[in-house]
Amino acid sequence: MAMTIVEAGRVVVGGVDTHLDVHVAAALDPVGGVLGVESFAATPRGYKAMLEWMSAFGTLAKVGVEGTGAYGAGLGRFLHRAGVEVVEVDRPNRQARRTKGKSDPADAIEAARAVLSGRCTGAPKSRDGNVEAIRALLVAKRSAREGRLRAVHQMRHLSYTAPDQLRCRLKGLSTKRLIAEAAALRPRVGGDPVVYATKVSLSTLGRRVLALEQETAAIDGLLNELVTAIAPQMLELFGVGLDTAATLLVTAGDNPERLRSEAAWAHLCGAAPIEASSGKVKRHRLNRGGDRHANQALWRIVMTRISHDPRTREYLERRTKEGCSKREVIRILKRYVAREVFKHLPR
Repeated sequence: MAMTIVEAGRVVVGGVDTHLDVHVAAALDPVGGVLGVESFAATPRGYKAMLEWMSAFGTLAKVGVEGTGAYGAGLGRFLHRAGVEVVEVDRPNRQARRTKGKSDPADAIEAARAVLSGRCTGAPKSRDGNVEAIRALLVAKRSAREGRLRAVHQMRHLSYTAPDQLRCRLKGLSTKRLIAEAAALRPRVGGDPVVYATKVSLSTLGRRVLALEQETAAIDGLLNELVTAIAPQMLELFGVGLDTAATLLVTAGDNPERLRSEAAWAHLCGAAPIEASSGKVKRHRLNRGGDRHANQALWRIVMTRISHDPRTREYLERRTKEGCSKREVIRILKRYVAREVFKHLPR
């Protein structure tokens, strides 16, 4: 490791380009001069060595980290616990990369300069509390839900093309009955090979669906405990179920104080319209950025209220008569719901 020269009272800004096994760190002085670039293992021991290396140049003010939601999650947690301010840095501009090339040291230096210039100021999620536990459970639940849906579709198609005796037995059954009948099938060797193979496939898929349903129920129990402990009042809002509440909490993170206002929260959810005015035309357009899972959760809440809440239906009818399309009204309602949800986020 290169020898460092410490200058008393010097403020240092760090930048890190994160990877699976190795993180590349850069240290800059207050005017953007490069003090050093080093590589460190992506392990707790490597994080400690990186912090000591950066601190050796002077007083470490901030560290810009790429990929705080992926490869940099562990480093972000370590620096947060060490009392170092961490700034979330977006990946470098692709157009600049095409003209200037790409390297890990250059990305680390660019991350530090993004923090130093004030171009990046966002605080990352701390990922060290109950909300991070909810995020991990949601990953497994979404996987189970997708697997169940695929298996049910495969069972339906197998029942359509099955031999006549089996097709007549499964024809017209509801999804619940189809799963139960398929799981109860007992294939016997020695008969028609097509019937045997079809029964084996259907029974396998049926038992798989039942197992996935049990997994989902167990995960729902854990999610309910966590969401109730963090934000019990959110579940009382009209149209907010367990999944939508959990999704919105994950978007806010374990440290929701990083959200400066409800407008910032709406922007994070992709529910804040973006101005698209030009000349004499004054208008706003749909925001296609933000967390898409949170945006989808807001959409589900709005659609539930349109279906079952008289006040929301009246509002939709009134705005439609005023000339707004249904899509425009849904966007407005998502913004209102974002404002309502923000009041119930943990502080």
